[in-house]
Amino acid sequence: MECELYIDGASLGNPGPAGYGYVIRCEDGIHKASGHIGVTTNNVAEYRALIEGLRRCLELGCRRVRVCSDSELLVKQLRGDYRVRSRNLIALHGEALELMRSFESVEVVHVSRELNVEADRLAKSAAKTGTGETRSRGR
Repeated sequence: MECELYIDGASLGNPGPAGYGYVIRCEDGIHKASGHIGVTTNNVAEYRALIEGLRRCLELGCRRVRVCSDSELLVKQLRGDYRVRSRNLIALHGEALELMRSFESVEVVHVSRELNVEADRLAKSAAKTGTGETRSRGR
């Protein structure tokens, strides 16, 4: 099964209260989730969105994933264009790469904020409210 995974992270203050959000679009429907992750940076929140989204893709049985993010840093680090220098991100980057190896293929693409509105809304809501949500809608 092929899936598109839209991810975003938000931090109010950077560092500040943070949350992540993701939207998965695949054959069986649309799956959305968000979570509050305490006080951290927006880059950590972006990686948490990726990791949680990839875990859910595995649970759903996705074999090929297209990751869509509006974070140029995350996209370029995952592609190997940028080195991971921040100590906060090294372990998260490694965890993300390990998860990515679980799939037949993973494509990581940079998208405009306009294409990532729902993941952004979920992440900001989780950061503001300190709570998360999970929803699925079948086709």
